[in-house]
Amino acid sequence: MQDMMNKSASAACNPEEHDNGMMVFSRETTLLGHQNSAAAVPVSDTAQVLTQGELARLKSLKQLLELLQAKALDVGKIKSRLDYERELKKLQIELVKMQRWVQEKNKRVAILIEGRDAAGKGGTIRRFTEYLNPRAMRVVALPVPTEEERGQWYFQRYIKQLPNRGEVVFFDRSWYNRAVVEPVNGFCTQEQYERFMGQVPEFEHMLCEDGITLIKFWFSISKEEQVRRFRTRAKNPLKQWKLSPIDGKAQKLWDAYTTYKESMFSRTHTAFSPWVIVQANNKRKARLESIRYVLSSLDYEERNTAETSLYPDPNIVTRYQRSASHVD
Repeated sequence: MQDMMNKSASAACNPEEHDNGMMVFSRETTLLGHQNSAAAVPVSDTAQVLTQGELARLKSLKQLLELLQAKALDVGKIKSRLDYERELKKLQIELVKMQRWVQEKNKRVAILIEGRDAAGKGGTIRRFTEYLNPRAMRVVALPVPTEEERGQWYFQRYIKQLPNRGEVVFFDRSWYNRAVVEPVNGFCTQEQYERFMGQVPEFEHMLCEDGITLIKFWFSISKEEQVRRFRTRAKNPLKQWKLSPIDGKAQKLWDAYTTYKESMFSRTHTAFSPWVIVQANNKRKARLESIRYVLSSLDYEERNTAETSLYPDPNIVTRYQRSASHVD
């Protein structure tokens, strides 16, 4: 009972999902029962603060609901958060089972997470990897190429990062930088761009022929949602590191990104390596449904014992179709 009440309070106070100034506890602080310091997070209305002492005095869920209502906290949002956390945990259990199968069967899995700036790529990867064995999993987010790498075949530095036997690798952006980000921002020549676009289907065909499971996600957000997230990052001292000069130009170059993105889909979407579009304006749904897609794509053992559906919502996750319209 106390654990459930703590989780409910955590849902009300989680700073990642709310920006209205009424968060005090981090998720870890609330669940573990550590002493809270309200100075860490600005609070505009102390009546909306849940203290550790108030939580300790609760004896029932009814009392918790009454307290939340007295604090003018949105009970519906808290319930939604709890439902999300429960579903995420069930899916993360399946990810652990999937990874064990990858290790035992010496499979190689590469998952590419692409999308515009602030599309939720990093947050999704964290939910994927939270409980995975780090010895059999890597997250690859390569920096700007060095002078030596600029003189190499473009794919060379990515080949070094491909999964070994029994390993899952997540690419937080990938070789597809050259398909969208680089030409939009003038980081490559037209000749380099065209060479890449001609080579990438053959490159991915070789990977698939060699037994690598390749999953390519594009996280799709609207122009309005992107600017909202940029503003949230600018206000949050814990997220300001995510902002970059490229982010500052993202809105101005929106149409150019769209043009190159659509060209990328049209020229690199293949039967053996399809693009999977994730509607990501709602971060929680995007995370849950992208995890479901990966689980449904791999025939791992014990998947029939899952306590939740492993099939993604087709309104959130779909394969690219040339005739379809997209959010971004």
